[in-house]
Amino acid sequence: MPQPLLFRIIDKAVFEYNMIENGDRILVGASGGKDSTSLVEYFAARQRQHREKFEFTALHIAAEISPPFSNDLAERFHSLNVPFVRIPVQVIERLKPGRKMNCWWCTTQRRTELNNYAVAHGYNKIALGHHMDDILETLLMNALGKGELSTMPPRLEYSKYPVTIIRPLCFADIDTILAYARSSGFRSSVCTCCYQDNSGRKDARRRLQLLTDGSMAEKRRLFDALRNIKAEYLP
Repeated sequence: MPQPLLFRIIDKAVFEYNMIENGDRILVGASGGKDSTSLVEYFAARQRQHREKFEFTALHIAAEISPPFSNDLAERFHSLNVPFVRIPVQVIERLKPGRKMNCWWCTTQRRTELNNYAVAHGYNKIALGHHMDDILETLLMNALGKGELSTMPPRLEYSKYPVTIIRPLCFADIDTILAYARSSGFRSSVCTCCYQDNSGRKDARRRLQLLTDGSMAEKRRLFDALRNIKAEYLP
């Protein structure tokens, strides 16, 4: 039986960026959304193929302002023999006096918990569910908002932690992931907390849609441009 299109796309990213190696212990950030759920299912399928000897665990950081992790998804992970851990985090209690609660703060606290858990339990890689649209939207946000050419790299070795971040969905656009989720029959959760302030992300998404007309091929060429920089022709 052929692999799903999404898995073939992830395979390409894993190969090009050497994301999975023998002996890896990988921690997968499982938010309960379609992206991370698809990623967990990919790792489970890859592990059954025995192409590399690695292990992985799905970790959900349960903030008090987020919807609870779906029991159906937890059962789905169990049926795939995926180790699953939940850690409760009080992100509002950690907010510094005078600061406003927002998506950035919540994300930062979740990422800190992922890093801490990985280091404490001997994981050498953390897999995140950021896809191509996320990466290109971040590129536009940084270029237009900060005046810098930067985004979320597919593979990043931390200098402060003995951990490498990998983003195996980097070649997959959101439509491909949605199609996989529908065909696989799983539901995913969406953050509906009252502290959301992601207008910058929404604006970048709109700009990316206008720039590429939603074309996967054009998004891929924009992504490839980040790997084909002609520094001599830049200011």
